[in-house]
Amino acid sequence: MQTVLITGGTGMVGTSLTQLLLSKGYQVIVLTRQPRISNVPNLSYAVWDIDKGYIDPSAIQNADTIVHLAGAGVADKRWSKKRKQEIVDSRVMSGELLVKYLTENSHHVKTVVAASAIGWYGPDTAESLMNGFTETDPVDGAFLGDTCKRWEGSVKPIETLGIRLVTLRIGIVLNKQGGALAEFIKPAQFGLATIFGTGSQMVSWIHYKDLCKMILFGIESASLKGVYNAVSPDPTSNKDLIIAITKKLRGFYLPIPVPAFVLNIMLGEMSIEILKSAKVSSNKIQEADFKFDYPTLDSALHDLL
Repeated sequence: MQTVLITGGTGMVGTSLTQLLLSKGYQVIVLTRQPRISNVPNLSYAVWDIDKGYIDPSAIQNADTIVHLAGAGVADKRWSKKRKQEIVDSRVMSGELLVKYLTENSHHVKTVVAASAIGWYGPDTAESLMNGFTETDPVDGAFLGDTCKRWEGSVKPIETLGIRLVTLRIGIVLNKQGGALAEFIKPAQFGLATIFGTGSQMVSWIHYKDLCKMILFGIESASLKGVYNAVSPDPTSNKDLIIAITKKLRGFYLPIPVPAFVLNIMLGEMSIEILKSAKVSSNKIQEADFKFDYPTLDSALHDLL
């Protein structure tokens, strides 16, 4: 039985991934800050402390694969200077800690699947609006681009240890239990379609089940390595996304434009990312034979709502 060690395993994606892995016969170890007891067969917990630079050595020694999802929520709080540092440190320091333990301890880890984000890419260009950003496009110079560069860089040394590294640049994850979709639903359940700015900005999204399936694909596909965009093949505009959600919930919609200056007052610097258009291509992962269960927005919303 293969053992998968997960960082960020108690989050929205990590919880769903754990359930998928257990259903496929994997043993799962989830790293947590506080000791926890599991009542679920084949699921256990191990302690780590990023600030103190500690991981329970047995967790590393027992793992065949590591899935690295840890990171403070980008949209959970307003971007103060302190919060921005937390966003960076929770990703970079945890990645560096994994590298340190994999370098200094005996283990049999063969694969690491690491999260990154499409914040790597800058605002859309004429080229990206036509074909979508691809994995070879340069990093954006804004805060999220720099964060993603440092995030990916923190785990890059894993490749020098003879371990296969798969990095997934994850788009907007759709799951009504949390994240963006849960926020969109709040006004949409009353028939209110809150459209941000012009609403023309492109949103590159992925159904949470397809993301978990893609992580499993990364674990099981021995030929897969390098960077892949984890987005659906059906990017859509903010306006079309919000209207589709509202119509699905209520059968009608009343458009409520939220001007850019209002978003800036409410959210500060984070509003730049909400208003940023980023059409991201899924071609590379599809060319590797990954099959989406929810390739279109309609199919995703039909399952989610």
